[in-house]
Amino acid sequence: MIEVNALAHVYDKGRRLKFPCWEIADMEQWLLLGASGSGKSTLLNIISGLLKPSQGGVLINGTDLYTLPAREQDRFRGRHIGIVFQRPHLIRSLNVLDNLELAAVMAGLPIDHERNLSLLTDLGIAELAENYPDELSQGQLQRVSVARALVNRPDLLIADEPTSSLDDENASQVIQMLTAQAKDNGAALIIATHDGRVKNHITKTYLL
Repeated sequence: MIEVNALAHVYDKGRRLKFPCWEIADMEQWLLLGASGSGKSTLLNIISGLLKPSQGGVLINGTDLYTLPAREQDRFRGRHIGIVFQRPHLIRSLNVLDNLELAAVMAGLPIDHERNLSLLTDLGIAELAENYPDELSQGQLQRVSVARALVNRPDLLIADEPTSSLDDENASQVIQMLTAQAKDNGAALIIATHDGRVKNHITKTYLL
């Protein structure tokens, strides 16, 4: 269970954003909707443990993310939250498999080589395990990003505008991939988007 309680954030120039309370049950799938500038990225960063809110809290299975010391917060995030960013943010000097295994190391978890290969197989990119990011297409990079986000069996999978630069066919494939992988891995899913095409795949919405 993920709970967003009375969140608000104030930026340096005085802009204040307030967010309604939100509960996400285990394995539920949600769209985070809103126009550009409505606060989607701010809310995602708060839920992800990347931005401390000015007010309120985020509870994941009863643990308040922002009451943890910084090092424990990083480790908790690595173990419980998987993030698919708009850009891959892969380490260019590491191959695909090493990028996945680094995610486990950073979370203080043992490397599960078989699981990592299984994730790559499920996403149709097992043959790219020893390739480097610069050798991959944008679609392949996105699939690696999804695999990396799932490595540590997170309770919550977050995707930020995953279809913003894709045509209709590829957008549909990406959404189907995210929803299926979240379900298969037992994770709740939040997709932040302003892309109306995504509404055809997920019915629960949180609107800013």
